[in-house]
Amino acid sequence: MSKRVWKRVYAKLDLFLLLLIPLAWYVVFKYVPMYGLQIAFRRFNPSLGITASPWVGMRYFSQFFDSYYFWEIIYNTISLSIYQLAIGFPIPIFLALLINEIQHKRLQKTVQNITYIPHFLSVVVVVSMLNLFSNVDYGIFNKFLGLFGFPAADYMAKAQYFQTLFVFSNVWQSMGFNSIIYIAALTAIDSTLYEAATIDGCSRFKKIIHISLPGLLPTILILFIMRMGSLMEIGFEKVLLMQNPINMSSSEIISTFIYKNGIQKGQFSYSAAVGLFNSLINFLLLLFSNTLVKKFTKTSLW
Repeated sequence: MSKRVWKRVYAKLDLFLLLLIPLAWYVVFKYVPMYGLQIAFRRFNPSLGITASPWVGMRYFSQFFDSYYFWEIIYNTISLSIYQLAIGFPIPIFLALLINEIQHKRLQKTVQNITYIPHFLSVVVVVSMLNLFSNVDYGIFNKFLGLFGFPAADYMAKAQYFQTLFVFSNVWQSMGFNSIIYIAALTAIDSTLYEAATIDGCSRFKKIIHISLPGLLPTILILFIMRMGSLMEIGFEKVLLMQNPINMSSSEIISTFIYKNGIQKGQFSYSAAVGLFNSLINFLLLLFSNTLVKKFTKTSLW
């Protein structure tokens, strides 16, 4: 048996050698750093090292759970994540279906290119655009809303508008790029199904409902499970750039809290404990969503 296995490995040796590169990356950057997670249970002192630092158990977890800002941070993180999931997840699907239905090839490519371009803008540029658009004197938001009688306001300085600005600017920036995988899945659907539906007199809308969406469903479910596994992870760079003292009540989330306490204040053990708690929640969400989807469909990650 072992000779047969080694023979098959040798026959595909070039592919296994290519596999070593991403495998080494995961080991070095994903698994090796897990050794440092124990500082969440120690009063870490850089001069003593990880193993020599005194063990404190669940002290830093209790400190975070008992803090007065715990529920505010959790609420901000969950509400922003769900808001982003509810708006940002289905829009690339609709965009892919729209692009797939465009019959004129040049127009189809033009729409694709226009929606892809914002993905290549840096987060700094996008936040700068939001600041300019929200300007009280010459911002586009105030110019447009002023036509309907709304008073001028700096929307970046108002806590109640933070999540809306964050989510919709994120959707605008990423929907074109995120639709690529759905467009690829649509091209894999057997064209004879559409031809048969045309012969039966189905409209284009019915073709979308009965052919395109069922064909996309496995891809949608897999991406949904993966998205649930990172629900609590919101890119802190954009949130941090959009933050200011006025909107802090709705913009402070777990990732920015970890950055401020771990990097700026040097509370390594405390921030590691908060980060480990956040990762544990993501892991449980991944297990739950995979189990739920697997129960009702034949699609799952494992």
